[in-house]
Amino acid sequence: MSTILSLDEEVRLYSTNAEREKYESLATLYGIVIALDYLERAYVRDSVPATEYSPACTRLLSQYKTMLKLVGNDISSIEEFMKKYRMDCPAALHRLQVGVPATVEHSSEAGPETGKWVAETTQSFITFMDALKLRMRAKDQLHPILQELVTGYARFKGSKDWEGRSRMVGWLITLNGMKASEEISEEQSRQLLFDVEHAYSEFFRYLSGGSGDGGS
Repeated sequence: MSTILSLDEEVRLYSTNAEREKYESLATLYGIVIALDYLERAYVRDSVPATEYSPACTRLLSQYKTMLKLVGNDISSIEEFMKKYRMDCPAALHRLQVGVPATVEHSSEAGPETGKWVAETTQSFITFMDALKLRMRAKDQLHPILQELVTGYARFKGSKDWEGRSRMVGWLITLNGMKASEEISEEQSRQLLFDVEHAYSEFFRYLSGGSGDGGS
């Protein structure tokens, strides 16, 4: 007996929650690649300044790494993924292969070690802000990430005078005084996110000022 298909019935790509999550993850990865390609082309055309490009690019690279872990069983490489879905995004592919923004890759003012510091510190900022937005509140969740962020931040010359550093050190002290399972309040979380976002903006103002020779 043959199955009769209704043309009015929606065709589903999945029949289980696991399959649905897989396809949603693949769709998200697809969107990240497209967004990164647009960003790279806009930066090359000077449509996006470096101060906006760097954090946006780093965030997309971070999201890409996260999504790649979720779909790792379904694709062996980004090249295979792009070929499978017929994606013509050479600018995005290059950026994903390099793994850092063009501002770091082609930096002429800072040495390779400083370029690495910029990429790592930017990544730490994004990881910590995402953790707060994902409603992580416990000390044992937040303290290690914030400690890594402050350590990277402190590598840059003059950072001891930045307002953002003193705020983040203050939060480290607060978290240090808590038990591992103890959580910050919703109000504290909002203030902490505000302070870290302020430090993030301050950090990129410093970099855009052309004095990004941290540690030298």
